[in-house]
Amino acid sequence: MSKRKVKDDHLPVGECITQVCICQFPPSNLPLWVLYFFRHLLELLKRTAVHGESNSVLIVGPRGAGKTMLLKCVLRDLLEEKEAQKNLLQVHLNGLLQTDDRIALKEITRQLHLENVVGDKVFGSFAENLAFLLEALKKGDRSSSRPVLFVLDEFDLFAHHKNQTLLYNLFDVSQSAQAPVAVVGITCRLDVLELLEKRVKSRFSHRQIHLLSNPTFPQYLERVRTQLSLPDRFPDQEFCQDWNDGVETLCEDKSVQDVLQKHFNSSKDFRSLHMLLMLCLSRVSVSRPAIRPADLLEASRLCFTDSKANMLHGLSILELCLIIAMKHLNDVYEGEPFNLQMVHNEFKKFLQRKSNSMYNFEQPVIMKAFEHLQQLELIRPVDSTAAKTQREYQLMRLMLDHSQIMEALQKYPQCPTDVKQWAMSAFG
Repeated sequence: MSKRKVKDDHLPVGECITQVCICQFPPSNLPLWVLYFFRHLLELLKRTAVHGESNSVLIVGPRGAGKTMLLKCVLRDLLEEKEAQKNLLQVHLNGLLQTDDRIALKEITRQLHLENVVGDKVFGSFAENLAFLLEALKKGDRSSSRPVLFVLDEFDLFAHHKNQTLLYNLFDVSQSAQAPVAVVGITCRLDVLELLEKRVKSRFSHRQIHLLSNPTFPQYLERVRTQLSLPDRFPDQEFCQDWNDGVETLCEDKSVQDVLQKHFNSSKDFRSLHMLLMLCLSRVSVSRPAIRPADLLEASRLCFTDSKANMLHGLSILELCLIIAMKHLNDVYEGEPFNLQMVHNEFKKFLQRKSNSMYNFEQPVIMKAFEHLQQLELIRPVDSTAAKTQREYQLMRLMLDHSQIMEALQKYPQCPTDVKQWAMSAFG
């Protein structure tokens, strides 16, 4: 019996590593400065889900501050209660997707699974339609309706809908207690209340949660430690202890702290931090069952990789030559826009100094290469309305700077020496 228990307590290393990824993402622990808001929002939504009390609240903060993460963690804890899990219905709308009230109403109907109930019915107004949907959610005895949570992501975009009908009716229902409804808006606009019409604003509870905390680097470092550490409930306690000891050692490493400081200075966005940590976790394997400082350094390098400079490595020699010609034009004309004819003339100057025929290309080939650079968005038209202009004379701007071009040339596989010298020369 004891042998079997010991065997069960120790999972294969590969299984432990799989469990590590499951435990770490999505994030399971909120930072300390968000815990107060967590308890406040949980209590608010619990009053709707369990006690049938209507509420409305706005979660406001810059992008990446943790607004969606906060709501997900609250819902995870809320749905652990049997009554909330059994009764609470959720409707998630996004201002980028539901661009008008008609589309929003159709999405509400779909998420509440009421398409068959609505059928071909014709409603006089939005309010009638919404009232019918909420009435259809009532239990068998018709005495009480099931609580509904409406989550409006990009809330400020709903304020641009005609007459703000959706917002007016949702807030009206939550205020008049026609049905237990909680409306949670998520937005990065601090002035969002100024966008609301007077009649809409009067029906809103004016509860707001502001996630504006600016974490210090020690708090950021603690977030990394918390995020990477395994919980006590991890199935293999010995692996858990070794892993957590490794995380502690990792966070105390000077080179690791320097990398994290660089990320902290660049962005305090939780999503960019989670991306960095996920890249670290992806390097863990059976042969290396722990995160090493080298893994974090490599993950950081990938995060800060210049995608546009990387795109240059896949260009043909002709396309690279056109980019260099554009660079010289930028130097000579101090960033003024150019056209294909000017680039071709600059390229010809380079050809005149070289007797090598490998760079002689026909005009259609050069135009095709120029168009490909535009498709890759390495160059873009100055004026999108100038489509009627002949392609050779349409003004363009280069979307790369000098350092990106020079860095790409150093890493370009088997780049001809004369092309490199041309790029480094002060004059085209």
